[in-house]
This record gives sequence, structure tokens and C-alpha cells, in this order.
Amino acid sequence: MTAISSALSFPTARPRKYLGQHFLVDSRILTRIVGAAQLASEDLVVEIGPGKGALTRRLLPQVARVVAVEMDGDLAQSLAVRLDNPANLSVICADARTVDLSEMVGDRSYKVVANLPYYAANPIIRSFLEANHPPSAMVVMVQREVAEGMTALPGKMSLLSVAVQFYATAKKVCSVPPTAFRPSPKVTSAVVRLDLLAKPPLIESEAPGFFNLVRAGFSSPRKQLHNSLGHGLGIGSTPASQMLEIAGVDGSRRAGTLSLREWLDVYRVWVGKDGC
Repeated sequence: MTAISSALSFPTARPRKYLGQHFLVDSRILTRIVGAAQLASEDLVVEIGPGKGALTRRLLPQVARVVAVEMDGDLAQSLAVRLDNPANLSVICADARTVDLSEMVGDRSYKVVANLPYYAANPIIRSFLEANHPPSAMVVMVQREVAEGMTALPGKMSLLSVAVQFYATAKKVCSVPPTAFRPSPKVTSAVVRLDLLAKPPLIESEAPGFFNLVRAGFSSPRKQLHNSLGHGLGIGSTPASQMLEIAGVDGSRRAGTLSLREWLDVYRVWVGKDGC
């Protein structure tokens, strides 16, 4: 089947608002995304939300296999035909927030490349960061404010910053204006590359406790840390001040000024590991 007849085999795909669809059409941004992924011929790529396949078309010639996860049933059904049925493309019609990729990925190393829907970006990213078999890297497009949170440095850190940087190093690739999409969203987007750490700084069983501590610290981000921690943990400001002092952290600071390393130091004191 020729490219022309393939395109004519399906009705024109129209964005569906309830799925947060904004199709990326700017070739320069597509080039930046593919370049940021640093692809090799043996790579396996998982693409989330391929839509009409503009990014998929650029990925396929550069890698061994692309597994495309598309929630829209019509787009999932038509994607392979739109791209002339490439042998190295697999399409899964599923919600990326809950999909089990184990059968398609197995124990192979893989990368994630995605133009994520705004409403589902955080849970999708979290599911891959926390996966038993996470990707080696992720290049994702998200809302600009989310990208800024993911890549923030101490002074502008948030709960999202700590959560992402617990699992990966994050770097902004570029900003993406609304005009790069059809239809144009009302907000500016950004592309971020995440390089996952070989091993998170704490074992899996400790992660929930660590994030409970960090969440408590950010419960009142404008307050001094000894107050927000004391209230969030239910221990009062004086014990919180003592805990922070042992960890070498000034209790008058705000939560957003702490680095990941400082949060880890506070956590170790909190659970009685200050001698480690």
C-alpha cells in the first residue's frame, strides 16, 4: 500500500479534548526531541501518545524497535497503516498510566520519548520512575511549569523536584510555544530529558517514609522548615528544630531551599540513622 492510499484509508484524525490531544507539528521541535534522546540503532523506544505519528516517523529509522502506547482507539488502529506498516513498530492501545509493558519490553534496556498530555503527565512520569524495570532515559514534553519544577535547583525546589531528582537527573532541553501544536494549547510547553540513576539513594522500602517526610516539609512551604516539619509530622516545632540541627540544616530555612542530599540527611536523623 502506498503512502497516499494509506493516508486515505482512514478519516482525518481530530483532536479529542477529553484526551488532552494537541498534535505536535513543528519540525524543529521534533528534531530537538529526537536529538535529545541520543538514539542508537540498537535502542528500544517506548513512545507515549504517538497521535498521528509525526514523532514516530522520525524515531523508526533510527532505532531497532518502537513500542507506541496510544489511548485513542482510532489513532492506535490507524498508526501503523499511516506509517506504511513498518516492521519495527508495535502499537498498544492502552492508558500509559496503567499499562504493563513487560511483555513488549521484557528485560531489555529502553528509553521513553513522549509528548505527554498535560492532565496525565505527572502520573505517567511517576509510573516509569518507580517501575521495577525503569527506562534508562526519558525525553518528555510537559507543561512549562512542570518542567521548571522537575529541573529546579535548591532555592526553587518543590515536592515534584525532590520526587523526580530522587530517581533521575533532570535537564531542560527547550521551550515549546503553543504555535508548535494543532490545535494550539493555552500554555507554553517544554521538553525535559531525565537520565535515571543506576540506583536511587534509598532502598525501595524506605522511599515511602522519605517522601512522607518531604511532603510534611512542603505542607506549608512559606513557613520556616522547623514549623512546617513540626506541624506536618505532628511532633511540634521544638523536636523538629532539634532534628534539623543534628542533620546540619538551619531550621529557619524554607523547604524549597533544601537540596536532595539535605533531605536525605534529615530523613536519616528522623529514622535514627544519623550515625550512618
